[in-house]
Amino acid sequence: MSALTAMPVVLLGVLAVVALIVVVRVLDVVAAWRGRARSLLVVVVLAVVLAALLGRASLPVQLLAGTLLLTGGAALVWHRRTRSASIVGRWGAKSRRKSGVASTLDIARLASWVAMRRKACVVRPSLADLTRRERLRVRTTEVAVPLCRVGALRVWSSVEDVLLIFGGPRTGKTGYLAGRIIDAPGAVLVTSTRTDLHDLTAGLRARRSPVLVFNAVGLGDLPSTVTFDPLCGCADPVTAAERATDLIAAGSHGDGGDREYWDAQARRVLAALLHAAALGALHMRDVLRWVAAPDPAAREVTSLLRRSPEPAYVEDAAQFLTTNPRTRTSITSTIMPALGWLTSPAASAAASGAAPLDVAELLRSRGTVFLLGAEETQAAPLVCALTGHIAREARRMAARQPGGRLDPPLTLALDEAALISPVPLDSWTADMGGRGVSIIAAFQSRAQVIARWGETGAAIILNNAAAIMVFGGTRDRDDLDYWSTLTGERDEPIVTTDTEGRVTSRSVRKAPVIAAAQLANLPVGRVVVIRRGMAPVVGRVRMAWRRRDVRAQAKTARAEAAAVVLAAEQAARTAHQPGAWAGVPADWAGVPGDWAASGRPPVGEPSPDPEPIHVDATRLDREVGGDGR
Repeated sequence: MSALTAMPVVLLGVLAVVALIVVVRVLDVVAAWRGRARSLLVVVVLAVVLAALLGRASLPVQLLAGTLLLTGGAALVWHRRTRSASIVGRWGAKSRRKSGVASTLDIARLASWVAMRRKACVVRPSLADLTRRERLRVRTTEVAVPLCRVGALRVWSSVEDVLLIFGGPRTGKTGYLAGRIIDAPGAVLVTSTRTDLHDLTAGLRARRSPVLVFNAVGLGDLPSTVTFDPLCGCADPVTAAERATDLIAAGSHGDGGDREYWDAQARRVLAALLHAAALGALHMRDVLRWVAAPDPAAREVTSLLRRSPEPAYVEDAAQFLTTNPRTRTSITSTIMPALGWLTSPAASAAASGAAPLDVAELLRSRGTVFLLGAEETQAAPLVCALTGHIAREARRMAARQPGGRLDPPLTLALDEAALISPVPLDSWTADMGGRGVSIIAAFQSRAQVIARWGETGAAIILNNAAAIMVFGGTRDRDDLDYWSTLTGERDEPIVTTDTEGRVTSRSVRKAPVIAAAQLANLPVGRVVVIRRGMAPVVGRVRMAWRRRDVRAQAKTARAEAAAVVLAAEQAARTAHQPGAWAGVPADWAGVPGDWAASGRPPVGEPSPDPEPIHVDATRLDREVGGDGR
């Protein structure tokens, strides 16, 4: 073979050897030097032998051999990079480079607005009918939820993901949640123990869709515009069982043991009683009467349940009515807290059913419904039952929609969910996201979730959450250690010096990415985001009262309130102007008639003091929106 023909073969062999040496050296950085040298020696020997053998072969054979050599090298590289040891090694090196937190590239690749728009047609099937240019005009808040800002980037979470918010009182949870209510693309259900969310968001939501209020406790003197009768739909045996579950859940706590047994018995009995009352077109007070006095109600309940298509309810009611007094007392004491709201006039009025809520119309009009309650008023069962009713009806409607999900999605903004709306989040968090129901739940601490849903239920809820936001403010050591463990560990360099300041040694130790003390003392507005598939990030959230639209609304409200006060003052002054008095003082009886007719006092006589003007400051603050907090 001529030298000209052998030259490509020699070059090919040299390039192959160099490429393999470089690849192997890069891949074996974490390996011991002895093992790396042995691998390099084997590669070099094989490359030299192959080059010597191929130097005398024909050109097609050389090309075939070169192709096989490159293919084999690529396969070797792929194999070494996908080994468990290589993957774990790269993870460790990446964590050391980035101090255990997400980098700018991680956020851009996994949690940026670009990443969220890749799934736009999945979470919103209706967007698939739009052109690419039309989809670019769609706001990112239509398909994702903003979490926080890290530098110049904003971290997002998909609308189908479950978002949990943890933070102590006055740490910014309400301000953040109000922004999510304003930006929600579809219908919104809001639960709260105060009126601040309503004051911040109702005006802006009312500009594009109807706003409804269910105020079972009369908070802030806001009137209820919708009512909810717990017996609505209970003529269906399945609905009766679901309604009983929601009512009992509000007074139940997941502490295990005998409590779970008696809760199950109470759900079974209450479902039968609700079903019987619905079949007889009765009232919830009749259910309370049956629970308080089971013996006189035995015949009536049994007669009503014989109309049911489900015969098991007759057996459940009969077992309760005929059981021994001790067992019946235990079941009754478990049911009674679920009916305690009947003693509240405001709650009873809200449960009258006079203006029932149409869930289908709420979803179609993308409306907003505020469910207000307080735990001490025993309205939690009523709020929980209405929340469950809306969510389950939405899930049934989603099953008939394209893709099996609501479009636009229904947002459940559950503020203080553990207090007034303890719906079965352990099951909802696993299922609702794929049905087009977005869940955003706010809690004061992880301990609160455990107290309400138990250890197992709390673990399920936390595992199903795709994003967790920790606002700080907690002082519970177990909670702080839990969040700190989720953030992971990082390598912290340690420099040891002698008494004269000379460095004697350098070492590395493992330390939490975010220590428990740092979590406990997070500044207001700062948040730690633990998002699925990404290292934690520390960012800043924007409170709702800093938004332009909220500030403009507050400014308009203040101007309107000032105009009302000014009009009242002018009306009061006009009422005391000359000629406008209703009568003349009695000691003016002897004055000339023109004085009495004109309403002017005689010269030297003091004018009567005008009546003081009273302004309802509390109502004015509520109309203006308070201080925005």
